[in-house]
Amino acid sequence: MTDTYILLTAAVIAAFTHTIFGPDHYVPFIVMSKARGWSLKKTLLTTVYCGVGHVGSSVLIGFVGIGIGYGITRIEALEGIRGSLSGWAFFIFGFTYMVWGIFKAIRNKPHTHVHFHSGGDVHTHEHAHHQEHVHVHMQGKKTRNLTPWTLFVIFVLGPCEILIPLVMEPAARHDTQGIVAVTLLFSIITISTMCAAVTAGYYGFKALPAGGIDRFMHVIAGATICLSGFAILFLGW
Repeated sequence: MTDTYILLTAAVIAAFTHTIFGPDHYVPFIVMSKARGWSLKKTLLTTVYCGVGHVGSSVLIGFVGIGIGYGITRIEALEGIRGSLSGWAFFIFGFTYMVWGIFKAIRNKPHTHVHFHSGGDVHTHEHAHHQEHVHVHMQGKKTRNLTPWTLFVIFVLGPCEILIPLVMEPAARHDTQGIVAVTLLFSIITISTMCAAVTAGYYGFKALPAGGIDRFMHVIAGATICLSGFAILFLGW
């Protein structure tokens, strides 16, 4: 029992540090939420199912590896390949979204109109035609948004390398309860930490003055995700 408690404690610490020191676990949701105008509920739901895919894919690979007799070295090598795929997916998605955001910002450049009224009154106002045009045509319609599904696929590709050694230890002792306990606790702490960080970032963005940043939010979101992919690939996040 003492060994199990030590292992569970290690799982909690590993899950928290792995998540909080890996900004790619929560920053993409924060910036995409701001750029797409998601509610907190939608943002957290997207975070949760991406977190489940992220942890669940590694659990599945770990269990299959244990079942066919793979050692920890071979499983971690496979997780390393998945990590590279995830990094490239983040990079490509972020870069593509950033380029799209640049074109969108250019098309939606605000401009000023002068209006003359009877009696000599004059007033000016600034607006963006493209934004207003989209708003009129989108009212009352539900649009399919592939962004959450894209994030889900990327997170499924992303490995939880730190979970594999934690699962292999009770597996070596044929401790089924230990495997289940470590997996569930690691998953719960990881996803809870992701949600807490996303919530803090969500309200943090709301507290900032909007100014002219909204027009470039898609560019910022894409660039941030692109940088996350770069950090995974070349900085070892």
